[in-house]
Amino acid sequence: MSKALLLEKIETCRQELVALSYHHELTSQAVIESSMKLDTLINKYQNYDNYELASR
Repeated sequence: MSKALLLEKIETCRQELVALSYHHELTSQAVIESSMKLDTLINKYQNYDNYELASR
């Protein structure tokens, strides 16, 4: 996955999280799962260069 695609996924996930937070409590399962997904994407982005080196 390219770094640009990863950024797009992060933005999409962030928008989904914001939308979910308007309709659910912040402690709801849906919001927590979306937040965890966003965290994972952000971690991958922050460590992108390390992931790329490891996968070669």
